[in-house]
Formats: sequence, structure tokens, C-alpha cells
Amino acid sequence: MKPVRIGTSLEGGTFHSQGVALAALLAGRGIPAEALVTPRSGAANAMRLEADEIDFGFIAANWVGRARRGERPFVEPLAIRMVAPMNIGPLYFIARADSGLASVRDLRGKRVVVGPRNGGMASHAQVILGALGMGFSDITPVYLEFAEGGEAVASGAADAQLQCPIPNDLIDDLDSRVDLRVLDFTPEDIARVLAASPVHRGTIMKAGALRALDEDSRQPAVLNVLITHERVSRQMVRDIVGSLFFGARDLGKANPLFEGLAELFLPLRTHGAAAFTVDGVPLHDGAVDACRAARFIR
Repeated sequence: MKPVRIGTSLEGGTFHSQGVALAALLAGRGIPAEALVTPRSGAANAMRLEADEIDFGFIAANWVGRARRGERPFVEPLAIRMVAPMNIGPLYFIARADSGLASVRDLRGKRVVVGPRNGGMASHAQVILGALGMGFSDITPVYLEFAEGGEAVASGAADAQLQCPIPNDLIDDLDSRVDLRVLDFTPEDIARVLAASPVHRGTIMKAGALRALDEDSRQPAVLNVLITHERVSRQMVRDIVGSLFFGARDLGKANPLFEGLAELFLPLRTHGAAAFTVDGVPLHDGAVDACRAARFIR
């Protein structure tokens, strides 16, 4: 049996760490699998599915509808299908504690690291700032990867950085070396962000999760998901989703990014397959079969 090919992210990235944990879970259930490095943003996994380079791919939910419709950065519609949610990752701005910045609205006129140009983090930054009546013309966007961006904040070369998710090794290291703060959103501003984007969620970053967090902080978040291609066999997708259902808690123990995975499946009971439809991209038929077999839907 050929190994199931799972597209992740750069080695050491959060999607890669999740993919390694997922591949190990599948192997333990008799399904050979390998977590493959994807050298660009998660959006590249949709393109790799279309090219038949992988069977499943991790991706942020804000890309899936664009991939299905062939909108930028995709040049044609891609025949992707939803498999399952993977986690909800907080999207939060950090700044040095001595920067004088307290809230996201303080970013106007500041140098803000937003990830690579045209990347997923830049897209999130545009949605968040846009919901608050700001755009990239109101800040100085700094286009750097996570590690370089964090060092720019540490050295004072940048004023703030958009980070995601928690935990991740890069923010843990930066937080251990530099006195940081997580910028606040008012409840009204969180509501504006969520109203502006159906693929974003609200979440609570718990006090103590970082040195920079001395109290609970409500932040917007992105839903990260696993997708596949319509050509992938119904049985393969059913096997993968069944493994996710029955191995969710084991995944949470293997990788803290999967904590709460079981709870992400609960909306199936009330909303059926529509609960896993994201921005017009439906569940693969094999995933529907697995949901029925597990009695999540009828």
C-alpha cells in the first residue's frame, strides 16, 4: 500500500508538526502515511492536490473558497473538498512591552510585520485591519517570515507583528527572551472582525499561555482545516476521517495544537454535513460516509 501523502508546511512549521502527528496516528491504525514538507504557504497545498502531488493538505480556511473559485492567488478553479477541521489558531498582534502600544487600533502609523507578501498572514492582516477601518496604507507593512519578523520586533526594527497560532516554538522562544505584550481588541472590534469574515472565529488566549499574557485575552482566530481532492478515493477519505474521530484525543496528547479537536466535531450533530462546509467547499463523500458511520450525522 502506498503511503497517504499529507501536505503540511515548512519543516518546523505548525502544519508540519500537526502533519507528523497525524501521520503517526494513521500508521498506528495500519494506514501508512507521510507528512510532506510544503515550502510555501498553506495555499500551496491546494495547488499540490490539483497536481496530484499529495492526497491531503493542511490549509487555513480563508484560502479554500478562493481555491474552489479560482480566485487570486489561484489561476483556475481547483476541485478540492473538505475533510475536517484541524484547529482554531488565534491571530494576535505582539509588540515589545515598552513600545507604548496597547490595542490593535494603536497600530496606525506603525511598522507591522504581516508575513510574506501575498501570503496567508498578510491576508489575515488585511481582513482584521479592514474590519477596523484601516488598511495597509495606514501602517507600514513589513513583509517577513515569522522568525525574521519576531527578531525585527525584538530589535526595534518593527513595532509589532501578527502572530499565529499558540503554542508555536517561535513565539515561545521570543517570549522567553523579550518582554512582550499581546495587543487588545475591544469586544466591539472582535465583533467587527467576525462579521467581516465567515472563516474567522473568536477565541480566548488563556492567561499564562505566554509571559506576555497576564490575563485572558479575546482574539480573532482562523479555522485551519484538512482538505483533499475530489479524485481521492471515497474509501481513503473515509478511513482518514474515521481515524480522526476515534483518535482525536490521542492527537491532542501528541501535539497541543490538536487540543480541542473532538469539540470541533460536535457541530456535526446539530448542523449535519453543512457544519464542515467552508466558504462553499463541501465535504468529500468519503468524509460524509465517516460522519454517518460514527453517528455524527444521519
